[in-house]
Amino acid sequence: MSVDAVSQRSEAGAFWRGARLSIPVIVASGPFAMLFGAIAVDNGFSVFEATLMSAAVFGGASQMVGIELFGHHVAPWLIVLSIFAVNFRHVLYSAAVGRHLAHWPLAQQAAAYFLLTDPQYAFAESAGQKGKVSFVWYMGAALAVYVPWVLLTAAGALFGKLIPDTKALGVDFLLPIYFLGLVMDFRKRPLWLPIVAVSAVASILAYKLVGSPWHVSLGALAGVALAVILPPHHSGVGVAETDIEKLP
Repeated sequence: MSVDAVSQRSEAGAFWRGARLSIPVIVASGPFAMLFGAIAVDNGFSVFEATLMSAAVFGGASQMVGIELFGHHVAPWLIVLSIFAVNFRHVLYSAAVGRHLAHWPLAQQAAAYFLLTDPQYAFAESAGQKGKVSFVWYMGAALAVYVPWVLLTAAGALFGKLIPDTKALGVDFLLPIYFLGLVMDFRKRPLWLPIVAVSAVASILAYKLVGSPWHVSLGALAGVALAVILPPHHSGVGVAETDIEKLP
């Protein structure tokens, strides 16, 4: 077998390993993609416009906030500011994973940052602790979520009236449970417990006192502030080893 054939098989294997990691994400986020499509059409979007928004934005929470504000004819500057508040955590994600992607060409980094989501950040950060993060593996994990998200948005926009109440089915608990699992994957990291606790309390207080969507960013900033105040070596705990197997 030639060197090129071996390299192609290796890259294909890395791609599908990344894609398999994202199966739980697809299961958890799929209903919300369909729900977004249905809500977008209800707020005056066409099927094409709803699908295009998912393809261009690819941010579930910010899409939901934006479409609801569009429907209520809120001032454009306030819509932009609200979406920024929801997505501010991606600034922190990009800063964290940037050190793992710095050796990639600029075009690959741009694609990676566009596809960066909460679970994708967790996958990349976990992989980076074990070695270099490969572009092929990263795209396997990211595209396995991106493509279904766009397709299911279109399905929701087309058949939205057939979607039952997600709260009645308990579907609205899928993503919080999955995100809790991602957070638990980092439980052996320095200061994990106090940072999570402070972030949770700050987020709850901000939700009560300031309101959504600001509680997301304020909770994150509270955790970052604690991490700055208390250096990691005070915790005496080593870096986590995740349960994710066969990372690149």
